[in-house]
Amino acid sequence: MNLLRTKSVEQSIRDTEEPAHRLRRELSALDLTVFGVGVIIGTGIFVLTGQVAKDKAGPAVSLSFIFAAVVCGLAALCYAEFASTLPVAGSAYTFSYSTLGEFPAWIIGWDLILEMALGAAVVAVGWSGYFAELLDDIGVTVPGALADPPGEGGTVNVPAIALVLLVTGLLVLGVKISSRVNEVVVAIKVIVVLLVIFAGLFFIKGANYDPFIPPAQPTPDVAGLDAPLIQVMFGSAPVSYGWPGVFSAVAIVFFAYIGFDVVATAAEEARRPQRDLPIGLIGSLVVTAVLYSSVSAVVAGMENYKKLSTDAPLADAFKSVGHTAFSTIISVGAVIGLTTVVMILLLGQSRIFFAMGRDGLMPRWLSVVHPRFGTPYRSTIIMGVIVAVLAGFIPLSELAELVNIGTLFAFLVVSVGIMILRRTRPELPRAFRTPWVPVIPVLSVLACLFVMINLPVATWLRFLAWMAVGIVVYALYGYRNSRLGRASEVSVKS
Repeated sequence: MNLLRTKSVEQSIRDTEEPAHRLRRELSALDLTVFGVGVIIGTGIFVLTGQVAKDKAGPAVSLSFIFAAVVCGLAALCYAEFASTLPVAGSAYTFSYSTLGEFPAWIIGWDLILEMALGAAVVAVGWSGYFAELLDDIGVTVPGALADPPGEGGTVNVPAIALVLLVTGLLVLGVKISSRVNEVVVAIKVIVVLLVIFAGLFFIKGANYDPFIPPAQPTPDVAGLDAPLIQVMFGSAPVSYGWPGVFSAVAIVFFAYIGFDVVATAAEEARRPQRDLPIGLIGSLVVTAVLYSSVSAVVAGMENYKKLSTDAPLADAFKSVGHTAFSTIISVGAVIGLTTVVMILLLGQSRIFFAMGRDGLMPRWLSVVHPRFGTPYRSTIIMGVIVAVLAGFIPLSELAELVNIGTLFAFLVVSVGIMILRRTRPELPRAFRTPWVPVIPVLSVLACLFVMINLPVATWLRFLAWMAVGIVVYALYGYRNSRLGRASEVSVKS
């Protein structure tokens, strides 16, 4: 049993030319950058800012956003080299197949399914809350049983289901249509974010920044499986605020940056992948890091961190200073903005399924593209239905941190893969080269590990359980149906 058989870079590229499994190259560097910005600007700005400032970091939440961006930036440099060298759908899954081997690639693919599907469902539920609030503002009340998340008073979240099915339809119609819709929505989101920054500057009170890093306080209610792994490892009592609180907040606000790696999943649809992918990956991350740190600093200055809303911090900050008109504009921006987050996460998820199906590790019919629209419509529809069910019927609040640990694990593997590919295939043409190898990849691995151990023990246990299920699926289906494995058997027999 050869679990570490690798698929060559050349074979991966040749597979993209199969007529029945060929995606259309229609995306420019701008399209890719906007995709990245579109998926990143969402829950992090509209929801997480208030939550982590109030419960974890205080006004220093802006530092948490910057530290999380640095972790993502180190990984982005590794992603950029891989994506420009191997411009094939599948992102970290495809990269791992060419460096670490089939079984590690399967694990990463299985991990990405968790990241993007669950992430899309969580964001759809958040969108539903803003949507119901907007309807209530105009006098239309949606019954809580049909709009609240399951487990929080709701029975079925109808708005979340409707959103997921709508964006699934857009993705089936074509990636270019999706990108045009995304560009319009992203423009609206950026305008709203800039409005928050520049309008909020006039309402900042210096007293709200004092102290910038509040003194550490014990949190006896956070214990056992809910405590961060690092604090359990070293036997320290869980605390909020102080530097431990700032770093604990990094593990949470990391969710804000999830999705920039979706740019890499669209590698096969880029017009000039060697040039466009590094621009899309790094450009989207830089833009959003500046916006996130600026917004969090402004909001923390407008209202005392202990009074910040954990549901709609931006909108409520303007309400606290008597400007409800700004609050309504921000709520509209949140509803529009979170729509693209769901859409792009679903796009990335369908491309992972597409790549795994083409390799035989998933049913091959998942990788068939639509003869008219040129999209992997079967995997798109299947994942859309699954995410709609998750968003509509499953309580997701306790599972959201699984998205973080899954993404960090993928970043870690990609960083290791860069070092391996540099050693095993030094002759490959690389349009973009990660600087200071192996220093940058090693720093990326260490940074990812540090953020991962700041996540709760319960998150680690759920993640390991999901990985165990993936191993069983691979043993029963993936290994036996792998195209690479079957090709090896034929060559041995001949």
